[in-house]
Amino acid sequence: MQKISSDFSQPLYRVATTRQIERRAAAVLPPHTLMQRAGLAVARLALALVPNAGRIWIACGPGNNGGDGFEAALHLHQWGKEVVVTWTGLAAGKDQLPPDAHAARQRALTAGVPMAAEPPESFDLCIDALLGMGATLDPARPNTAQMQRWLDLMQASDAPLLSVDVPSGLDADSGFTRRKFAIKSIASYADKTWIRPTFTLSLLTLKAGLFTASGKDFAGEVWFDQLGVEFPASVPDAWLLGSDRAGQPAKMQAAQASHKGSFGDVAVIGGQSTATSATHMTGAALLAARAALHAGAGRVFVALLGTDGPRVDAQQPELMFRAPEALDLKKQVVVCGCGGGEAVKAVIARVLSSATRAVLDADALNAIATDPQLQTQLKARHGRGYSTVLTPHPLEAARLGGMTAAAVQADRLATAEQLAQRFQCVVVLKGSGTVIAGPGQTSMINSSGNALLATAGTGDVLTGMIAACLARGMNDFEAACCAVFTHGHRAEIWAIDCPGQTLTASALATCETC
Repeated sequence: MQKISSDFSQPLYRVATTRQIERRAAAVLPPHTLMQRAGLAVARLALALVPNAGRIWIACGPGNNGGDGFEAALHLHQWGKEVVVTWTGLAAGKDQLPPDAHAARQRALTAGVPMAAEPPESFDLCIDALLGMGATLDPARPNTAQMQRWLDLMQASDAPLLSVDVPSGLDADSGFTRRKFAIKSIASYADKTWIRPTFTLSLLTLKAGLFTASGKDFAGEVWFDQLGVEFPASVPDAWLLGSDRAGQPAKMQAAQASHKGSFGDVAVIGGQSTATSATHMTGAALLAARAALHAGAGRVFVALLGTDGPRVDAQQPELMFRAPEALDLKKQVVVCGCGGGEAVKAVIARVLSSATRAVLDADALNAIATDPQLQTQLKARHGRGYSTVLTPHPLEAARLGGMTAAAVQADRLATAEQLAQRFQCVVVLKGSGTVIAGPGQTSMINSSGNALLATAGTGDVLTGMIAACLARGMNDFEAACCAVFTHGHRAEIWAIDCPGQTLTASALATCETC
């Protein structure tokens, strides 16, 4: 059993793949072995997390997840803990369980584990064994109202919550959930006192949905037990991106004879600002440029789209300002779109045709989404050997894919992979559990970051960081992984070093601390 952290990358699996692994393992093991191992693992973790728990409530559902709960109850009862088990079939007067779960319940009953129709009034630990990886809280499903009521009681309690395999109601593949959930104010994020202890023990495989969309909120601290099963050699469905696979550009080992040209040039095109503009967005371009500079690019050029923008950045005078037409796009890593507004449409075609390495964000993505000719240009870049990274947030991804933002969030991993395949480029789908996908690559779900990144401008900072990694010699997929992980890690460091203080995009870009 191991605690999952951002230090090490981990293979992730979809439900269909997990089912295959489960079937192969069950075929060579004695009956009920996997469930018995799972229940023992749950009981061991429960005892380790809350060793002084007096009363433990275990809510068991109608399937094999409930069977894991019965097995855990058996062990905890035998170890002298006061255990109260509620089962969805008890109140309904039904005894319909899969064979393994039925056997587990009978073992628990024989051992004298108390079964109750309703949860206890008080408890020191609650264990969610209601629904497994293949089930959601569908209103049409029997006992859904009862399960939702029990989950509400668990959520309202201050007692630690341990979910078995997957938090009930969470889609194991996508991180989408039908469960009710109230998220605390981001302003109090660094104040750990309000966060109720929440844990998930993923069994047999690590599920992708635990680490993206709503998964990170519901799963809390994730633990993993492989149940003693050896997997056949195969490529996982995705990877949880840790620091060991995030990589680092070569600058840290640069030769003494290096100069500014050794670390590549980045050109940022964006920041619309003209007398007739309804909005002035030079800040977005400047944030991307500052981030690229502090991430190690040798030289950073800024080409603002308009006549009213500054020609020097007083806070970062190292930035060099140029007219868009004066840029040598073939030799520079080009960032296009940050705060570009409608003006980006005048330059995006040239960027797509000339820039050998490009990071496209915001308004550049919006322009491409509405223009089939630009989409054709974008797809053609891969065939020409050009590198392209798209950095959409969910709404921008929806526009590119011709879908709704809700559909994007319902399966972030699949959406990123579809966009990467369609446009033949690396896609960084931003959000909780940022997804990095690319043609011919096993997708990554980022493990670093926190809610402090939910402020204006942090996406522009990420764009600049990706460009710097490209400028320093990484390929497009490596650059995206390195920048995304580092971006999130900076927010984690801020939460430790500056508790209770807002992380601004400017501080994020320049690696400042309070």
